[in-house]
Amino acid sequence: MSRMAADGRSEFIDSLMDTELYSIGAFFCDEHPDLVDDVISESDAIESVGLQAYAAANDLSFDECLQTLLTGLAVRYYKAIVG
Repeated sequence: MSRMAADGRSEFIDSLMDTELYSIGAFFCDEHPDLVDDVISESDAIESVGLQAYAAANDLSFDECLQTLLTGLAVRYYKAIVG
């Protein structure tokens, strides 16, 4: 049986919130709420095409694409936890 945190959340949910991915997603959503949908959309496109192919097709560096992909994953992770 899972233990409950003081505010009623389970310790498992709290453990999901205690990650770098969650922190990156939370920061991005707080600092750039107007870009959340865009970064998710672009990261989905990168994921479906592949990093190198997306970078070449869009005249971007591999590093730019990787950063966008990871940010999109972090935002999706954060949004999945907080709802």
